[in-house]
Amino acid sequence: MNTNDLLECANKGEVIIGNSKLHEVMHEAAQEALRLTFELNGKYHTPEEIRKIFSMIIGKDVDNTFNMFPPFYTDCGRNIFIGKNVFINSGCRFQDQGGIKIGDGVLIGHNVVLATINHDIDPSKRSDMKLSPIVIGNNVWIGSNATVLPGVTIGDGAIIAAGAVVTKDVPENVIVGGVPAKTIKKIDAK
Repeated sequence: MNTNDLLECANKGEVIIGNSKLHEVMHEAAQEALRLTFELNGKYHTPEEIRKIFSMIIGKDVDNTFNMFPPFYTDCGRNIFIGKNVFINSGCRFQDQGGIKIGDGVLIGHNVVLATINHDIDPSKRSDMKLSPIVIGNNVWIGSNATVLPGVTIGDGAIIAAGAVVTKDVPENVIVGGVPAKTIKKIDAK
């Protein structure tokens, strides 16, 4: 088994059983992600160098409009998809085994957490992992210190307020905030 097998199972929404061969592959993928993120975070890099290293982390080229201020953390990297004109601010943590899709024109603030893994609630199965993707539409702004949980889709043009914990889907062109996040107001899109 290899990372491709892991991603295939993850993208089908299969449960990763704790201490299974697939769980071992997940840990191996994490080691590679740790190596590359250390390279990214360990010293100053030009924007071009950041795009090159981030492309290695996710296993595909990012558009030349992509920008990031490190540090950045991920424990997989290979299940991240990035659109054009995306900006990721410093301190973000992407737990992407379940898949993270980021549309065009997205702004992600400091210390945002995108988490795609839940553990089983049964204590005897707690090491089992349930993976669900996060999908972020176009022109979304996620404020600093927000957390987006597994299975959430954020609609185009939405704003996630700083510190929000997003537990369910967000419609397009609304502002959500709070814990758990709730709609605060609609945005008049022009």
